[in-house]
Amino acid sequence: MRREHELPTPEDTRALGAALAAVVRPGDLVVLTGPLGAGKTALTQGLGAALGVAEPVTSPTFVIARVHRGGRLPLVHVDAYRLGSVADVDDLDLDASTEESVTVVEWGAGLVERLADEHLEVRLDRRDDDVRTAVLVPHGPGWEARLDG
Repeated sequence: MRREHELPTPEDTRALGAALAAVVRPGDLVVLTGPLGAGKTALTQGLGAALGVAEPVTSPTFVIARVHRGGRLPLVHVDAYRLGSVADVDDLDLDASTEESVTVVEWGAGLVERLADEHLEVRLDRRDDDVRTAVLVPHGPGWEARLDG
């Protein structure tokens, strides 16, 4: 899988999420970084749709975490924007559901990486011409192998 992507439309961002669905496994952690409007939720929507989750994937900003079931794997979607510390993440008790799920965390850099031995960081950005970009950064040999394979 390519590590750098240009995403001219939201559909392209969702398609990248769908491509990630083909390589995720139970217990995976995906950390999404980037400014507001960079495509974090759109990418997660594509991932959820390709996993076959039953309900629409929307931003969990106000509820902080949502679990989507009914697909190939459960999808735990977290918005860590309002979480200020690792202790706040611990209070969510996310590790109770991460072993059998794919956990996607928006705004989680520096807070959630310890939830898994390895993780995939997706760095999203929005250029001045409104085109989104994504850089996939594997952390660990398992993600390296999946992205290279």
